[in-house]
Amino acid sequence: MVTSLVTSDVLDPAALESSCAAAGAVVTFVGRVRDHDGGRSVQSLEYSAHPSAPDVLQQIAAACAAEEEVLALAVAHRTGSLVVGDVALVAVVATAHRAAAFAHCARMVEQVKHELPMWKRQVFADGSDEWVGSC
Repeated sequence: MVTSLVTSDVLDPAALESSCAAAGAVVTFVGRVRDHDGGRSVQSLEYSAHPSAPDVLQQIAAACAAEEEVLALAVAHRTGSLVVGDVALVAVVATAHRAAAFAHCARMVEQVKHELPMWKRQVFADGSDEWVGSC
């Protein structure tokens, strides 16, 4: 099973994880909005996606799912306005054994971070902001 989603809806890590539960090892990564970046206090984030983002995420998911040992996976990235603590990214990988699940999940997260055409605007507590390219 392969699930990929780019959405402005709140992400539910448990629901994505349950779609991958038929394996010996299921590793879930949940990326949340943190309260700091580079020594500055973060107030909120705004994610913007290129129209091709859903297709790109599906391609990443399909390529990862085709790797040896992967039995199922799910990946979702949120768009829109998020505050500290909100879930921005969920990645779930199911394999027969834990080492493979950890390795494949880590690779998928890195691939999403480097290839998904998504940008974030960080708003800092002092009122300043900055744009960070492609997650």
